[in-house]
Amino acid sequence: MEIYILAEGQTEERFIKDVLAPSFRASTIYIKPILMPTSKGHTGGAINLDRFLRNVRNTLKQHPNAVVTTMFDLYALSPSFPLFDEASLIDDVYKRVALLESGLHSHVIEKFGCEEKRFIPYIQPYEYEGLLFSDIEALVTVEPGWDSSQAKLQSIIDSVLTPEHINDGFETKPSARLKLLSPKYKKTRHGPLIAKKVTLAVMEQKCKHFSAWIQKLRSI
Repeated sequence: MEIYILAEGQTEERFIKDVLAPSFRASTIYIKPILMPTSKGHTGGAINLDRFLRNVRNTLKQHPNAVVTTMFDLYALSPSFPLFDEASLIDDVYKRVALLESGLHSHVIEKFGCEEKRFIPYIQPYEYEGLLFSDIEALVTVEPGWDSSQAKLQSIIDSVLTPEHINDGFETKPSARLKLLSPKYKKTRHGPLIAKKVTLAVMEQKCKHFSAWIQKLRSI
């Protein structure tokens, strides 16, 4: 079985290749990322509904026996996505992403007529970097000097219910919280490296919505 994950950035692409895909191979489930083009000659970021629909249509058509899913951040999600306005009124982040995923699923099925089980939308609350907060001790081992920030990072995670509740403010989103690290956190380099240290199992343990997505993929 093949699963194609439409990803919005190079960090997610590397995470899928280096962390997610290897964990599924023993079950003969082969996961492959597709980094969506945003404009001619460029990939990653700036995803709107039209651009997403073109990519999901092409992927469903080119791989008729595969399942297609997504890995998008809730943070800075385009208002063009279905039910965006309704979801923005919901305080509970899990209910918010559930509504957005439901709206996206219905929209794709209605527009392209594929089997419902072939498309599994996933939106990460609030940002990929939230997953990295699942194990602060592991996170700070990636670069010499990061351990000096361990207490501050731990206080951040201690102040929220789960890593998926680190919010979506410009200065308080998960990636912004990592700015206190020195040497500087570099998204495409450090994001996948930290994920390997934290491990998929720990992320699943600490991140409810992420875990539910992984379980859906495993059950295919």
